[in-house]
Parts: sequence; structure tokens; C-alpha cells
Amino acid sequence: MTSAAAIAPMGINAVMRVLADPTRRAVFEQIVEAGELTVGALTEHNDVSQPAISQHVRALREAGLLGERRDGRLIHYRCEPRGLSPLVDWLGHYGVFWRERFANLRTMLKEIDDDQPRPKRPARHK
Repeated sequence: MTSAAAIAPMGINAVMRVLADPTRRAVFEQIVEAGELTVGALTEHNDVSQPAISQHVRALREAGLLGERRDGRLIHYRCEPRGLSPLVDWLGHYGVFWRERFANLRTMLKEIDDDQPRPKRPARHK
């Protein structure tokens, strides 16, 4: 069995580095969608060897993104949402940043719009 330290959530750099690999990201997404998958099932669904899938799963597990459930000789892997917390926190920080910038932009555009003289409409003749 793995130690708690091996599956504890890591920092943002580790999570981003692990998810930067497109095959690893696809494996993670497949596990999330299915709920639980074994390495054998992942190998069947991907054009990647079983040893390569095992390495991807290990990297995801060590980053705290996957948990496991043993059933005899089979190990079923599942998403560990708390492993994504560094990424969620990081995105949350930048969400506040961009909301403030967009609010400032909206205010500035309204001020510019209010300062612009309105074009005169031609008089209507009846």
C-alpha cells in the first residue's frame, strides 16, 4: 500500500507538470469520466503500452491526483479531487485578478463613452 505522503496533494508546479503531458492528461480524464479504471482497461483504450500507462498512472498518483482501490490482484484507480486544489487555488487567484481588470476596463470604457460627444442626428422633415 502507498503511504499517505505519496498521494498527498503537491504544489502547483508538480500538478501542472504532471498534467502537461497530453497522454497523461487523457489518462486522467478517462479515469475521471469512468469513475474507476484499471491499468489494463486504460491500456485497452489507449494506443500506449501497458508499462507506459503504468508510468503515467504512477506520476498521477504521486502528484496526488489519483487514489486506488485494491480488489484482489487488480488495482482500480480513481480521481482524487483534493489533488487538484493547488490548480484550483491558482486559477482562483487569477480569476480575482481578471475580474478586477475587467471591472476597471468596463468603468474606463463607460467614462470614455460618456465623454464622447454624441453625433447629431439629421433633422427629420415631415
